[in-house]
Amino acid sequence: MTLALLDRARAVVFTDLDGTLLDHESYSWDAAVPALEALKAAGVPLVLASSKTAAEIADLHADLGLAEIPAIVENGAGLFRPGEEEDDDNAYRSLRRALEVLPKELRVFFRGFGDMSAFEVADITGLSRDAAALARTRQHSEPGLWAGDAATLEAFVAALGAQGIAARRGGRFLTLSFGATKADRMAEIATALGATTSLALGDAPNDVEMLEAADTGVIVKNDHAPPLPRLTGEDAGRITRTEAPGPAGWNLAVLDWLGALDQNRFGLTQSEH
Repeated sequence: MTLALLDRARAVVFTDLDGTLLDHESYSWDAAVPALEALKAAGVPLVLASSKTAAEIADLHADLGLAEIPAIVENGAGLFRPGEEEDDDNAYRSLRRALEVLPKELRVFFRGFGDMSAFEVADITGLSRDAAALARTRQHSEPGLWAGDAATLEAFVAALGAQGIAARRGGRFLTLSFGATKADRMAEIATALGATTSLALGDAPNDVEMLEAADTGVIVKNDHAPPLPRLTGEDAGRITRTEAPGPAGWNLAVLDWLGALDQNRFGLTQSEH
């Protein structure tokens, strides 16, 4: 995709990866190829938005041919900008220092990726050892396992909050960061691209803010997790749900959205090129 196309784009798509664009089990996006090709033909940027690190997402970003389009990494705590060397892990080191100055009775219940070896991360997540090593290459956030009770967790979160650190629950991990979310990064990227309308697709609790922030949101069916509760945007008609799971559902949702843009002459269409 050329910079000229990006400059003219008035629409942008933000997507979660695992269980959304990528199949939950095979991590394939084959079922989404028609929609991926349609987005490229229309000049609509596709922005990956994931809990993955920049190190994890780089190869996938290249394989999808996303050129210079940035990606949202570590659940919004950072951005991956292709072609730019970004080895600044100051935020991550600050998080680790904050953990080490906590009272021992709070710190003992949190075991972050920085406390684990790649072997341990692989065992917990099901990733290969190489992939687990990339997951440990963190710059902006620290996921970990919490082993304490609810009252101790409340005290742990409060102690970190006093240092400007937010703690967010995911499906498995408690993740610490300095507070930026996928939705925060969406606004930043949409402004940079000059986009006036957006589509967001996701399947998990950490996608809710992104889905609600977009002009159009799509909850992609995930047969491997409990469904998201009804969102505010669904009552307003801005958010819908797919019937097919993963990339198959993603594909149909994106093609339908592009068709609506074309029909309403709202945003980029293939005829404009």
